Amino acid sequence: MKTAVITGVLGQDGAYLAKLLLDKGYKVYGAHRRSATLANWRLRRLGIENDVNMVALELLEYSNIHRVIDKIKPDELYNLAAQSFVGVSFEQPLYTADVGGMAVTRILEALRLLSPETKFYQASTSEMFGQIQEPVQSESTPFHPRSPYGVAKLYAHWITVNYREAYGMHTSSGILFNHESPLRGRDFVTRKITSCFAEIAHGSEQVLEVGNVDAERDWGFAGDYVNGMWAMLQQESGDDYVLATGVKASVRHFIEIAGAAVGFTLEWSGTGPDTIGRDAKTGRTLVRVNPAFFRPAEVDVLIGDATKARTVLGWRNTVDASALAEMMVKADYDAIARGELLQ
Repeated sequence: MKTAVITGVLGQDGAYLAKLLLDKGYKVYGAHRRSATLANWRLRRLGIENDVNMVALELLEYSNIHRVIDKIKPDELYNLAAQSFVGVSFEQPLYTADVGGMAVTRILEALRLLSPETKFYQASTSEMFGQIQEPVQSESTPFHPRSPYGVAKLYAHWITVNYREAYGMHTSSGILFNHESPLRGRDFVTRKITSCFAEIAHGSEQVLEVGNVDAERDWGFAGDYVNGMWAMLQQESGDDYVLATGVKASVRHFIEIAGAAVGFTLEWSGTGPDTIGRDAKTGRTLVRVNPAFFRPAEVDVLIGDATKARTVLGWRNTVDASALAEMMVKADYDAIARGELLQ
């Protein structure tokens, strides 16, 4: 039986990855912060709440990392934990740098000293491309991050490459473009959109408030993307891979599809911070742009080229942005109908 450690196991990707590995016969250790509330609703939703071995792990404390790795010596370690909100990173740049960047060095150094045969996966991000240097981004596209989050992830990405090249360790970085699901937290724009529309469809009087509706992203399904993470660590040697759908869609489009899935037809008026989205049938205001959600440095468009992952890993995405929006809003709508509190 293979063993794997997943940091960030309580998050969207961690839950889907844990389910994948358990289905493949792994013994899975889920790392979480001791001080954090054990919000395991995602594991419970996937029916694996009692199958993951939870272990306390603090990414800011090297001695803790050292002891956990020394005890488990896993076959594979997936580092999915980070301060993962781009907007928050402008408010907490030092913490973001430490937990998203330096923490990766702590893990890699502990692995080098205690378990150098462990295969390591680092959750890199399309936010590292930032102010894009090429219209479509691949593994060879130059980076230009536009947030403390992107900068921290870029350090983590390059230190992962460095340990591979300097010490011959099996380390891989997955440069994942936006990937969402019904398990995404409500602080992320996609789930904010779908949960809000589901609540409105059930009678809520609220208005969805968002930032830049014209930002364009390459959106895929998180359940597809964890397959790529696992496939990277099954190769003979570590490497870097972009996972993306290759198709971009705007926040505005995502809003329109999610709204339509629960019976609303959006009509837009105004521009920039004055943008309003109304239901065509009733004239009711459903969407309002709030400048408070604008970023100090915006990333306008990201679109990925996953040719390498398709060729080497045999990876494929199965869900496009429109199907994703419909999937997510339906899950939220059905949850409310069952009397569940959205999380």
